[in-house]
Amino acid sequence: MATKKTQILILPYPIQGHINPMLQFAKRLASKSRHLILTLLLPTSHARSISSHIGSINVQPISDGADQQGQQFQTAETYLQQFQRAVPGSLDDLIRLERGHDQPQPTILIYDSFFPWALDVAHSNGLAAAPFFTQTCSVSSVYFLFKEGRLSDEMELPHGIPRLEQRDLPSFIQDKENSAHLLELLVDQFSNLDEADYVFFNTFDKLENQMVEWMARQWQVLTVGPTIPSMYLDKCVKDDRSYGLNLFKPNRESCRDWLCERRASSVIYVSFGSMAILKQEQIEEIAKCLENLQTRFIWVVRETEMAKLPSEFVEWNLSSGLGLVVTWCNQLDILAHETVGCFVTHCGWNSVLEALCLGVPMVGVPNWSDQPTNAKFVEDVWKVGVRAKEDEDGIVKSMVLEKCVRAVLEGEKGEVVRRNAGKIKRWALEAVQLGGSSDNNIAKFVTGLALKD
Repeated sequence: MATKKTQILILPYPIQGHINPMLQFAKRLASKSRHLILTLLLPTSHARSISSHIGSINVQPISDGADQQGQQFQTAETYLQQFQRAVPGSLDDLIRLERGHDQPQPTILIYDSFFPWALDVAHSNGLAAAPFFTQTCSVSSVYFLFKEGRLSDEMELPHGIPRLEQRDLPSFIQDKENSAHLLELLVDQFSNLDEADYVFFNTFDKLENQMVEWMARQWQVLTVGPTIPSMYLDKCVKDDRSYGLNLFKPNRESCRDWLCERRASSVIYVSFGSMAILKQEQIEEIAKCLENLQTRFIWVVRETEMAKLPSEFVEWNLSSGLGLVVTWCNQLDILAHETVGCFVTHCGWNSVLEALCLGVPMVGVPNWSDQPTNAKFVEDVWKVGVRAKEDEDGIVKSMVLEKCVRAVLEGEKGEVVRRNAGKIKRWALEAVQLGGSSDNNIAKFVTGLALKD
């Protein structure tokens, strides 16, 4: 008798940093069983420019309302509000339609943890439901403790979390008044978590072992990370060489060719992700730092930020030839290259995780959201980098940044950081290899689905 096929629906928050880890998780699931059909649900405003398949993963458009109104959204917050209004109904309609066909039935919805309402939609249609947290267990626990009114200077934090100063907290907790909507979004992740059939985290056990154990006592937690393409880790998922989805166009060949001409561990890589908008003064301070260091560098400056580059810096770089300034790049290619010795990063979790997996020391210049807390862990828990201290206006000055970069690249501190980075790189590989903690959790989930059928 032929084994029945099972469809898994996956609903990410529709930005690059949330789509990619959930897409990678889908690829890992597909590699575990040929009887699984993975369908990534992307809003129609995104799906128009994306293929109907990304490798073995189906891409299914779901109406976010923007297609009906043809409107442009001024901020991420206004789009999210529109998304929250339109997608619950669209998701309900899509599930009902899928269940009315003879094709393999969806049995579970894996949704971004930002969308707790998705659990209610799934359960009302007879599907299991599992949130996927794109942030660490430790950061997520801070939001949970805040929700419970248990986050204070006096409290003893759960295992694995160091004592956090105000500057180490997620920015939405630091500035509650101006971040009310986004803070509500993050706190609401826990509103119905007790009802979830599984709770997935993009982390791995050894990285947060005490915190993972604490959270697993609260919910049905499974760590399934790191969710980066298999080519950069275990190389066990066929043809998994990239995320497969880019909302920005990378300068891939120019970066690779430029790096091949440099010596090992000599290049500084500077990037602040796909969303950060830096102040003019901060960009000027970074430019000064790079000039003072007189070291080879690649600096990613998105097209929308290019006008902020000081003309003196542009002229200096043209004459010195020390650096390469690009509007976007394949970050994994850069971090995996032997010539890169330091990553100056905003400490978004995807960027930190990529650096951890590839053993690259970091200098943290956090901007918002979970980044300050991630930077704290980079420096004081995992000890794979340093955090640059900002001034009273929130600006990291050039001399401060220069000192941090030199600390990571040179001397005794640099040796310790590189040694720790190499150790965690091995942990990451172990987690996804056959029999590793994340591999076992993924296999356990897939086996559970088969038994339910």
